[in-house]
Amino acid sequence: MSDIVPRSEYPRPQFVRVDSKGQPDWVCLNGEWEFCIDNGDSGIERGLPSQMTWPQRIQVPFCPESELSGIANTDFMAAVWYRRTVTLPEAWAGKSIVLHFGAVDYDATVWAIKGGGEPVEIGRHRGGFTPFSCDLSRVSQGGESVTLVVRARDSNADPKPRGKQSRQYAPHGCHYTRTTGIWQTVWMEALPLPAGLKRARITPDLAAGAFRIAQPLTNNPEGFHLRATLSDDRGQIVQTEVRADLDFAPRLDLLIPTDRRRTWSTKDPFLYNISVELIDATGAVVDHVLSYAGLRSVSISGKMVKINGESVYQRLVLDQGYYPKGVMTAPTDADLVKDIELSMAVGFNGARLHQKVFEERFLYHADRLGYLCWGEFADWGCGGFGPGSDHQSMGVTYATQFLEALERDYSHPSIVGWCPLNETHQVWHDKITTLDDATRAMFLACKAMDSTRPVLDTSGYSHRVYETDVYDSHDYIDEKDYAVGIENFRSRHVPGDAWKAFVNPNSPADSTGKRTEWSVPYRGQPYFCSEFGGFKWAHKLGDPTDTVKTGTTWGYGGAPTTIEEFYERFDAKCRVLMDNANMFGFCYTQLTDIHPEENGIYTFDREAKFDAARLRAVLDPAAAIEKA
Repeated sequence: MSDIVPRSEYPRPQFVRVDSKGQPDWVCLNGEWEFCIDNGDSGIERGLPSQMTWPQRIQVPFCPESELSGIANTDFMAAVWYRRTVTLPEAWAGKSIVLHFGAVDYDATVWAIKGGGEPVEIGRHRGGFTPFSCDLSRVSQGGESVTLVVRARDSNADPKPRGKQSRQYAPHGCHYTRTTGIWQTVWMEALPLPAGLKRARITPDLAAGAFRIAQPLTNNPEGFHLRATLSDDRGQIVQTEVRADLDFAPRLDLLIPTDRRRTWSTKDPFLYNISVELIDATGAVVDHVLSYAGLRSVSISGKMVKINGESVYQRLVLDQGYYPKGVMTAPTDADLVKDIELSMAVGFNGARLHQKVFEERFLYHADRLGYLCWGEFADWGCGGFGPGSDHQSMGVTYATQFLEALERDYSHPSIVGWCPLNETHQVWHDKITTLDDATRAMFLACKAMDSTRPVLDTSGYSHRVYETDVYDSHDYIDEKDYAVGIENFRSRHVPGDAWKAFVNPNSPADSTGKRTEWSVPYRGQPYFCSEFGGFKWAHKLGDPTDTVKTGTTWGYGGAPTTIEEFYERFDAKCRVLMDNANMFGFCYTQLTDIHPEENGIYTFDREAKFDAARLRAVLDPAAAIEKA
């Protein structure tokens, strides 16, 4: 295996702990780990992790299903084990040492072993898409060596949020290669004692021209205080200090003078720099983090969703975040940037981050590039495509894990909305169901955690929350005669009563031919068609032969017979939605092919399938709601 450490960039760029020289103070634990597949999940009964042979080596943070991991085992794995011995930096002696996992799928347990001692469990976590941390300090200190052992259980039989991971052996339909175990960066850092900085929550206040920072601490010692400094490309703007011993999460307000105010937008994604220091009673800086923030607002006015008080039509693309060699993990940080740039190159200004909690560096790049994102949870995998009536406890599990995602991503300006669920389906009837409870729980979790962004209760199908901030539909028309299909699509998205009646396009017809109700009634919220298109096209740009995939692949609506027919379909459907003054945006399916789907704007390898300028010519003109 290569000696180059994969994915070695700092994994939490909006909260960078630095040393006295201003350099990131951390240790990356990506790279080679000892590895063992435990198909019977019998490791504990067999004396693990103390007595164990480690027959394989794996490259973390890539999942064992991926080619980049060096394992490339795509069969079911009930449990997998990892082991690595590390030496803690001597400079961390006397500090609290924290071990971080970006994401481990699905149930993780972590042990630490010092010398020849017994394993000590230092943490456990449920959920394959969200981060967790463990305290190493009670086992080992700076300058010492410690062996880390991780077990990840990932039973295929259990209902759980799995996103687009296939429950069958092979990918099929819109379900892709599974991910088991570690798939995001593993790393360590040290926090000072008796107190250190925890992750801040940064809220932009555009009306006041300020940033509100809630800064939680590990402890609130008497005599300590906090200092926050805001700067831009011209230097320091403002600095403020508050006592650190009065509040669990002291608040620092950074008011920006009028002549230094600059909003974050898709056209000008300007980011301010923020420094937060924890200062002890002697005046010494004991902890220091660097961050950034964008001054922007999200609001609703009638059927408009406004950014900074202006109607911005959201030209979104569905981004699944899968890679041929890395599965859910981007091979390099540059690949994250490339996906955003490819999307913007054809005229999209944002994405639904679909059925996956994307790694945080994607959001960092979206912040830098002015790319609008809807944060979503990977709810598919329980009771069909959501928390079903037969799994009462899943509402709690879903809400718990989504709260972790909300906590991690709250401060990113690129996120302009939340959507906890996708394509839940259940007939609307007289009884309150588990789906009703789970949907409302996740909606309220979003609203409690974040009052600054709109929340869509579920994307497509069964809207169950009357007060959902926005409303949507998914509209795939599967007709071989595409001219008829376009006309049907147009008729279902005209303004007025006809359009209002068409807010559940995917509701099935009953025996009388009437559509079955799945949702609470639409009540005039901002509305968008959040999935449409997805036409199958299996050719690279300039190559008339099928060179992308062979075998059983698919797309929506029948494959166009020529590339000109694709352009005509794309133009017709996008214009129907953009010309509708009742719609604030749309989301086109999808950014890339993912085997076995061939309905991307690009191939799975990110090669062009269409002329970017022709697509951009469709998406660039102002939409009707932007002219209102």
